[in-house]
Amino acid sequence: MAETHDTARAEVAAHLAVRNVPMLAGTLTAAEARAQLTRTAYDAVDAVLVVAADGRYEGTAHLKDVLAAADQVLLSSLVAQDWPVVRPDVDQEHAATLAHDYRVSAVPVVAEDGRPLGLIPALALLDVVTQEHQEDVHRLAGILKMGAKDRHALDDPPLTRAGRRLPWLLVGLALSTGVTVLMAGFEQALQANIVIAFFIPALVYLADAVGTQTEAVVVRGLSLEMRPLTPLLLSELVTGMLIGLPLAAIAFLGIWLTYDDASLAGGVAISLFAASSIACVLGLLLPWLLARIGLDPAFGSGPVATILQDLLTIAVYFAVMAMVIGL
Repeated sequence: MAETHDTARAEVAAHLAVRNVPMLAGTLTAAEARAQLTRTAYDAVDAVLVVAADGRYEGTAHLKDVLAAADQVLLSSLVAQDWPVVRPDVDQEHAATLAHDYRVSAVPVVAEDGRPLGLIPALALLDVVTQEHQEDVHRLAGILKMGAKDRHALDDPPLTRAGRRLPWLLVGLALSTGVTVLMAGFEQALQANIVIAFFIPALVYLADAVGTQTEAVVVRGLSLEMRPLTPLLLSELVTGMLIGLPLAAIAFLGIWLTYDDASLAGGVAISLFAASSIACVLGLLLPWLLARIGLDPAFGSGPVATILQDLLTIAVYFAVMAMVIGL
């Protein structure tokens, strides 16, 4: 537990901040600022922090602007008005997102009392983006969260790697019995009309693909902020319908032309449209619910959502076929 707490503390802005960076008074001229920059060995010079006489943060200036400014221009006039800042306890991913959104190469860390604590340089932000991406990929695959010393997952022994992957896959195994029971219930219908079984793999694959896309987007968004469910759910439902409509139209034409059976084509098309819509909703709902109850929104989303999508897709398919062609 201590390791988890230490890891959480390490993933905040204060941990990334480089302290020995240019912090120059706004009353200095550009010439004086350049002289100061050449006289001091800083650990990072991605930007110049401008401070007031009492040491409080006034703003940040682009290094290129300081180097190119006329000698008598005051440093305070070179401050970029929209440069973002973060508090020491802000999550490192939020800091990296701000840098991207505002198109800056470094992010100042400023204390509550207005004192600048340092600067998160470009290389640190790049490390954050890479680290967070790797964690998201692992979590989407149902691999438990790694500690700071476990970043190189491929170097871990097989027993450790299996232990990280297995828990949510066991949940998926348990849920997969539902798919088996459902298929067994339609055994006679499948034997009587074997052609309907041809389309099950394609339907399941497309539903999984649509759901996986949704999970990836939702997990990334929930890692930054928790938002109300209803507007998200409605928006994702519409997205799923817009995705499912052209897929269904293409499937209808292809099956109709191949099998000369409008009922079969219509049943598959309706099922595909419904499966795409359901997959989008489920791909949003499961990560959101996990986040709501205090769990990481990505833990297990991949394996559990996949089997639930498979179960619902097959159920919808057989239900539609029962109405369309009378299974």
